[in-house]
Amino acid sequence: MVFLSLKKKILMNKVVNKTIFLSLIFFNLNTSILSEIIIFSLCMNKKDGFVKNEYILDLDKSLMTRNFVYDKKTYKKYYTTDLSVKKKNSIERFIYKEENLILTDRIGYPQFYTQLFFEKNNKNIRIKTVINNEEAISNLSTCKKIEIFEKES
Repeated sequence: MVFLSLKKKILMNKVVNKTIFLSLIFFNLNTSILSEIIIFSLCMNKKDGFVKNEYILDLDKSLMTRNFVYDKKTYKKYYTTDLSVKKKNSIERFIYKEENLILTDRIGYPQFYTQLFFEKNNKNIRIKTVINNEEAISNLSTCKKIEIFEKES
């Protein structure tokens, strides 16, 4: 009786192992990696002037890169109060998706932080500022061009 039970277990293990193996092969053959890059370019800001202002969202790497070059007037305004300001800049922030929004990591402390957020087909880039659980959302930039690149491999 014990021998029969042991034989049944071995047979069941073989069936389970084959099923797992075949399902892994099936899923690996039918799934493809989809990476998406969204570029917001020609972005205008009400407060500052830019020669170049673009946001590159790499959803595969969960990374936002902002490349910008101040115009002469804006550069002079910031340089007079902070000598470390550069005319040409690049900033990287981690991003994540939440429903239909793409958000950057929070910058600041738990009681006070800022966070950029994007929508895939919305030309407005918004900033959320939170102070002691009081939330304010405002437009940071309006972009003239949105390009979406999808790469399948």
